[in-house]
Amino acid sequence: MKENVFNKEKFIEDVKENVKNLYRKTLEEASQQEIFQAVSYTVKDVIIDDWLATQKAFDKQDPKMVYYMSMEFLMGRALGNNMINLKMYKEVKEALGEIGLNLDEIEDQEPDPALGNGGLGRLAACFMESLATLGYAAYGCGIRYRYGMFKQKIKDGFQVEVPDNWLKNGYPFELRRPEYSYEVKFGGYVRAEVTEEGKTRFVQENYQSVLAVPYDMPIVGYGNHVVDTLMIWDAEPMECFELDSFDKGDYHKAVEQENLARNLVEVLYPNDNHIAGKELRLKQQYFFVSASVQRALARYKKHHDDIHKLPEKVTFQLNDTHPTVAVAELMRILLDEEGLSWDEAWEITTKTCAYTNHTIMAEALEKWPIEIFSRLLPRIYQIVEEINRRFILQIQAEFPGDNGKVARMAIVYDGQVKMAHLAIAAGYSVNGVAKLHTEILKNEQLHDFYELFPQKFNNKTNGITQRRFLMHGDPLLADWVSEHIGDDWITNLSHIEKMAIYATDKKAQQEFMNIKYQNKLRLAKYIKEHNGIEVDPRSIFDVQVKRLHEYKRQLLNILHVMYLYNELKEHPDMDFYPRTFIFGAKAAAGYKNAKLTIKLINNVADVINNDRSINGKIKVVFIEDYRVSIAEWIFAAADVSEQISTASKEASGTGNMKFMLNGALTLGTMDGANVEIVEEVGKENAFIFGMSSDEVIAHERNRDYDPMQIFNTDQDIRKVLMQLINGFYSPNDPELFRDLYNSLLNTQCTQFADTYFILKDFRSYADAQKRVMEAYKDEEGWAKSAILNIAHAGKFSSDRTIQEYVDDIWHLDKITVEV
Repeated sequence: MKENVFNKEKFIEDVKENVKNLYRKTLEEASQQEIFQAVSYTVKDVIIDDWLATQKAFDKQDPKMVYYMSMEFLMGRALGNNMINLKMYKEVKEALGEIGLNLDEIEDQEPDPALGNGGLGRLAACFMESLATLGYAAYGCGIRYRYGMFKQKIKDGFQVEVPDNWLKNGYPFELRRPEYSYEVKFGGYVRAEVTEEGKTRFVQENYQSVLAVPYDMPIVGYGNHVVDTLMIWDAEPMECFELDSFDKGDYHKAVEQENLARNLVEVLYPNDNHIAGKELRLKQQYFFVSASVQRALARYKKHHDDIHKLPEKVTFQLNDTHPTVAVAELMRILLDEEGLSWDEAWEITTKTCAYTNHTIMAEALEKWPIEIFSRLLPRIYQIVEEINRRFILQIQAEFPGDNGKVARMAIVYDGQVKMAHLAIAAGYSVNGVAKLHTEILKNEQLHDFYELFPQKFNNKTNGITQRRFLMHGDPLLADWVSEHIGDDWITNLSHIEKMAIYATDKKAQQEFMNIKYQNKLRLAKYIKEHNGIEVDPRSIFDVQVKRLHEYKRQLLNILHVMYLYNELKEHPDMDFYPRTFIFGAKAAAGYKNAKLTIKLINNVADVINNDRSINGKIKVVFIEDYRVSIAEWIFAAADVSEQISTASKEASGTGNMKFMLNGALTLGTMDGANVEIVEEVGKENAFIFGMSSDEVIAHERNRDYDPMQIFNTDQDIRKVLMQLINGFYSPNDPELFRDLYNSLLNTQCTQFADTYFILKDFRSYADAQKRVMEAYKDEEGWAKSAILNIAHAGKFSSDRTIQEYVDDIWHLDKITVEV
């Protein structure tokens, strides 16, 4: 396999040609956006050759293929990552520099593709990149959202949602593939008819339908010429415009199909949104799943005659419950279009579908009202009903007389279709995403299913791709690591363990701290430009960036900041190391308390940042519109990684891994993958606080926790909470934060107060924060711990995670691509 040979002169010439052909301009006349497009198309030309070669390898070698089904793919910018994986990043930077162009500025012209929201989508992106780098055949299957979730604006401290028009200038790394379009049907009714052979055939009639049109994006493997595909589906009307209806004056009907298609792909609903839009969300899920399954089967049948052997060449990985309708859709095609018997179809389906559970939160295990599900997907509902009927018989046979089991495990029950139950009943594998998470699933949330199917349950601890989150996001640190231990870590992160010997090396410690300082300068400049806040790069950068949800406890963080501020005001001469608290998060549009927490963070920031009496000892920053591209800079600059979810609530987390790889120390609970991070690096190189998951689960079971007792006996906590309702941080509206106050103390709530044990863990958290400050004063000790965190991050590569999926679940074949 030969390397791509970079020809500097040809590359520059191709960029100039692309500017001319795309925009009828010279390079000197082109805007930065136009130059970005021209450079991207030049890079895409290199990718296309490898992409074609990969498809040829697929045809020739006939590997088993995974279709990774996910509602979200949070890809991040493609240009820089593609150049890194093509091993031409530095050469391109140098070539462009010679003609007066700055690659950093060009990369900044690329929008973050708005195809996801949180950790679920970012994990899917890391997995796709690892699959390509390891040389496995894979398609990512999702939706080409036109506006994503939303672009976050902060106005007067409040989150305001505006459309994220990422496709405004066109996206150079996508290819429209109309030749692989499929019809997807909604609504209508199902008619049964008997065929000439005497078989019953089901036909859906009087339905609405849309055309699913795929757009392919290349997923470039590192240095191996493998290019897998992200296949995201756009919706188009089957017929664009009904002129006949228009002429008759029925203007609404004339554009009905167009509106249905447009609505399907306009926006992403966040994975914890449970307000209006349920119908649209179900339609979205079925839309991309149906199109993807149809495409996968068509591709299989092009090369294979026997549909019974589908599991030997195809596996569908369901990334959480969102794509679970794939189970019933595969059954529908096998029954209604392939003419198989139920038992034949079920045998194939249950060897082809596998399920990843990403949550312990019951609210996120999707359940659909039967009324909506059966009306929108009538044939799919019939199939789910039959799966449920047979599954209940299986439960009754295994646990005779235990009606409680049926109530807890049925797929259709209490007026709802339970998607997680369907995924477990039909999937041949059910995996959690961190050791603790998987144990909690087996022993708590999914215990009944574990009793029935112990062989299905397994753990696959999440991971991240070091190519994006170290090589691209933190080039100074990446180069420093390579100088010390070589570059094997790029494709085998376990090699980074060799850095451990430098943890006690004084020169290496100084070099690391200087790199961290340079990264903090870069982020401080961004904060000054975007927030207008001066932050001290020599202060401790204490960072919490992630989706905003109450269980992730951003509220605990900001309440502690308020507490520290009170301490400084009361004791101006106290020993205090300057701190910069950095937050970044989007809250679901309908999530009131999450949005109120953002407002609180910003109001606290306004008060503290403008109080000259504390001499800048505390600064608070909220990064607007947190996304992958700015996340890379934040991870590189962070000293402290806030992973403070209520123990037992976070499935895994992957931000914790990105921070660790960039030399930040974890401040967290023993939750999710934090447990495994501490196992790797040692408790002495992290700051652990709070209750254990067992303690939290016990309190929830016994309902014996009373936050009012803490409020009554701890005057510091009482003072902080009173500041929520006495106008201290909202003088014009003292009642503004009343709902946050009530969530912590009001026992009249439908749930018990302080659901996520913020007050219970507050003192333990404050003590851990004191330990952080003391540890940071010892620069050598801090550098040692930071380098050890980097050195012990090897386990947390998505390459390792994917190899485990391949070995234990998918059983894929490696491919080799000749160019």
